[in-house]
This record gives sequence, structure tokens and C-alpha cells, in this order.
Amino acid sequence: MKDVEFMKRRAAEEAVKLVKNGMIVGLGTGSTAAHAIRLLAKRNLDIICVATSKSSEELAKSLGLKVVDVNDVDYVDITIDGADEVDPQGNLIKGYGGALTREKIIAKMSKEEIIIVDETKLVTFLGQRGKLPIEVIPFGWKHTARELSKYGKASLRILGSEPYITDNGNYIIDLNVGRIEDPVEMESKLNSIPGVVENGLFIGLATVIIVAHSDLRVDIKRVKRSVDTVFDS
Repeated sequence: MKDVEFMKRRAAEEAVKLVKNGMIVGLGTGSTAAHAIRLLAKRNLDIICVATSKSSEELAKSLGLKVVDVNDVDYVDITIDGADEVDPQGNLIKGYGGALTREKIIAKMSKEEIIIVDETKLVTFLGQRGKLPIEVIPFGWKHTARELSKYGKASLRILGSEPYITDNGNYIIDLNVGRIEDPVEMESKLNSIPGVVENGLFIGLATVIIVAHSDLRVDIKRVKRSVDTVFDS
């Protein structure tokens, strides 16, 4: 049986094989995505990258990858990112690392959204791990949290003794949820609350799920994208 970091790296190894010369590559955020960034740098491909967080951008640049501003590209060929929950349909909860808004923007810009996880992130239903991150603006955040509390206990994320600040200068409210019966409806309701920037439900955005298991198996599953992207207009 292998440990979690080994599984994360194995999933990342399979994902970076899909990257080819000339591609625009989205770099995810988090410990699993960091494995992919390091492995990608070792391949010495002729690619340009866009990052979903300042930390991923800094890591990529330190390894010699070319990173450009997301506004300098019209689309992304392939994004490699992690997830905090993956259900049997390939729907996700993301945002434990705080980068959910930038991750969702780049996911919707991507022709291929490759999700890499270890087996511990597989769930039978979204909400199984009990937390749904919501990015909110600081102004009036307590009112926003009260509105969010209609759907579960809403807690301001704290780092040290101060509110956690996203790369966008916002706060994160962690919503204590149970089983999310209708993720599409929940996503719409959450994003209709004034002060909410984005939520951690990624419904129908993934195109490939790569799962590494402790018994050394790696499952690669293609899933049908069910949301409009920049390629559907």
C-alpha cells in the first residue's frame, strides 16, 4: 500500500503525458497540482502556461516554465488540477486551497479539464466530506454568511488569527453541508446571494478524471462535459 503523496504523484504522471508541444496549459492549485507542475517542467516542452493561483505561478516560474497572464490568451488547451471531492459522475467540490474562482475561470476556458486525485477524494455524493468553500467579498461578509447559513453552518476561514485572504483579496466562507441532492440548483442559489463571488461546486466541467489508488492502479475516466464553455459559442 502506498501513501497519499505517492498516489498524487502517480496521478500527475499520467496527466502530464497528455501535454504536447505548442499547447497552452492551465496550472492548477494544491499539493496534487504541484506534483504536475514539477513533472511538467522536467519534460522541457515548448508550452506556455496560465496559473490558477499566485503560488502555482511562482512555483512554475521557479522551475523555468513560461507563465503568462490569463488575459493574454483566448483559450487553454489543457488544464491539470486537483479536487477535494469527485462524485461518480465526475462532478467536483474544489476550493479547500482557496483558489476556486480562478480555477473555475480557467476550467471554463479549457478544452480539456484533467482532474487528478488520489482515491481518498472519491465520494458517493457531493458534500460527503462536509465542507463547501464559498468566496465572498469582505464588504458585508457577515450578512453574506447569514444568507449562506440557510444552507448549512457558515464559518469564516481563518489563517492564524486573521481572515484567510484569497489571491483576489476576498474571504472564504466554509459552508458545512451534508449531501447535496441537486448540485446545479445549489450552485445557482449560492451564486445569487449578494456578496458571493463564486462557490466550490464544479459541475460538468471536468473532461477526464485520473485516480491513483494505493494498490498502484491508476484509473483514467473520460466524462461528458455538461456546461457551456468558450468553445460552445
